[in-house]
Amino acid sequence: MQQGELIDPFSSARGRLANGTMSRPASGWEQRYRRSVIISDTVATAFVVASIGNFFGARDAANWHEKWGILAFCTELLVLGALAVSRSWSPAVLGQGAEEFRRLGRSMFTATVVLALGGIALTSRNIKLWIFVAIPAIALVTMTTRYLLRLSLHKQRKEGRCLRPVLAAGSPATVRDLITRTRKFPHLGWRVDGVCTTDGRGIDGDQLDGVPVVGRLTDVAKYVEHDGYRVVAVTPDPHWTPDRLQRLAWNLEGSDAEMVVAPVLMEVAGPRLHVDAVLGIPLLRVSMPTFTGGRRAIKVVVDRVGAAFLLLLFAPLMALVGLLVVADSRGGVFYRQRRVGKGGREFTILKFRTMVVGAHKARAELTDRNEGAGLLFKLRRDPRVTRVGAVLRRYSLDELPQLFNVLTGSMSLVGPRPPLPEESAAYGPDIRRRLLVKPGLTGLWQISGRSDLPWEEAVRLDLRYVEDWSLALDTVILWKTLRAVLYGQGAY
Repeated sequence: MQQGELIDPFSSARGRLANGTMSRPASGWEQRYRRSVIISDTVATAFVVASIGNFFGARDAANWHEKWGILAFCTELLVLGALAVSRSWSPAVLGQGAEEFRRLGRSMFTATVVLALGGIALTSRNIKLWIFVAIPAIALVTMTTRYLLRLSLHKQRKEGRCLRPVLAAGSPATVRDLITRTRKFPHLGWRVDGVCTTDGRGIDGDQLDGVPVVGRLTDVAKYVEHDGYRVVAVTPDPHWTPDRLQRLAWNLEGSDAEMVVAPVLMEVAGPRLHVDAVLGIPLLRVSMPTFTGGRRAIKVVVDRVGAAFLLLLFAPLMALVGLLVVADSRGGVFYRQRRVGKGGREFTILKFRTMVVGAHKARAELTDRNEGAGLLFKLRRDPRVTRVGAVLRRYSLDELPQLFNVLTGSMSLVGPRPPLPEESAAYGPDIRRRLLVKPGLTGLWQISGRSDLPWEEAVRLDLRYVEDWSLALDTVILWKTLRAVLYGQGAY
């Protein structure tokens, strides 16, 4: 068997379904990947602890065992224990989403607190080294190794390997949407291999977008038993009453199949969804979007400090770009344009000039050649763009002056795309929710295709950010922006 291939679901058995039949084992690649993560975390922790212990312990060899050896052992034990307790090695979070890194960060914080309390109790003078140097170093190394493992996994998934077979059960329309999304984002690790509908038929007869319709919704558990699906994705359909969903969950007990229910609120996710048990009834609680409070205050501080740091870091590059802009064509270095920010307030955005002087007046002559989606005006080969401007746009270097907008508070590092006043004037009530937060230098639109995105998809991503914003999501977007900029996909 090649690495990453799914094992035969009929090759062995482990456990029983509720009706007494045998269940199928987890796929081989899932076990191997989890084992790789555990080994990498253990080796990374041991390496950092040993390096710090040897470096500082060598300066006090006489008291190595008493002062350094015990603390080194306790630090490694605490970190690995915290990783296990916080379920950082759970297969459900490995390889996708921000939850994996969120649990990793929570583990490191827990280890830090326990180590600090232990140091206070034992009045240890050397505990600061392990709290402020060792654990942050462990966090950095483990996050890096996990990211590298994730890149390898995602590469295999794009090649059609290391995917979890999914049985989708619901209405043809909602199942088709699920199939489309799983094919568009293979890195998430789902592959819909079978479909169940109310009448056992799909839109295309016995198939639905190329996926075979294997049966009816009443027989979902039977097909999981025989075909070894790893995920049962339940999508909205009138058939799914609370009683039927509960019975399906009972029938899947003891199997390796994970039951996933898509809520009606499809675009609400992440930290806003909570499951509560009230009077014995499971309720899906949707909290209000966070537009104020402590986390927003942290975001403001991160924006200002981050913008100041990046301006200092990129100052030489920005000076060079400015010289190239002036040398390439007649006109100023910067291009100023009115945009709409939070609450509908207009502000002036700064960008390096990428077009010839008078480009805005020439736009009317190019209207019939517009390739942009929805309200956007875009041309892949815009004759108004200068030679230097084309390079700046490809790698988003023209947007660096927007750091001044972030520094002054009219923009954020991460947020929805800042619209033009004429675009904003055409917004409907739903799209205007983009204006509830500050526009961003980057965002979900930036890491998802930029100008290549259909208008509806760009709006959906912006609204998703507004609804599901979190500090963890901002961190992931900033990290992925670097890759999007380097590849230059969708920038023109």
